[in-house]
Amino acid sequence: MDNNTGVVMVFLIFLIVFLPIVVLLIASMWKVFKKAGYEGWECIIPFYNYYVMAKIAGKPGWWVLLLLIPYISIIFHIIISIELAKKFGKSALFGVGLIMLSFIFWPILGFGDAQYLEKRELSIEDNLVEE
Repeated sequence: MDNNTGVVMVFLIFLIVFLPIVVLLIASMWKVFKKAGYEGWECIIPFYNYYVMAKIAGKPGWWVLLLLIPYISIIFHIIISIELAKKFGKSALFGVGLIMLSFIFWPILGFGDAQYLEKRELSIEDNLVEE
């Protein structure tokens, strides 16, 4: 087996495994953006999609600048994912799932029955934490 065959095999594995996962994630994010009242195409534009996710999560748009700071960007992803999950009536653990197992949790959020709650009603637990 020469080098060209190895490259072709890697490319085929990419097409068979990773490409369907990427398409599923894009379709899921598209649906989530539509549920939140944004255009679906906004999810495929780099950096702008994070701006829109911050807006959906109820955070200011300038938070996108935090992506440029090493290590802080990880915290940004965690906070945005948890707040995004809460805006759809899901738990903080679901938000962690959006990061850790995104190929499972984004389709659940996008294609499931979760509805976007523009102004999240605080539960008793949230009131206790905020006081």
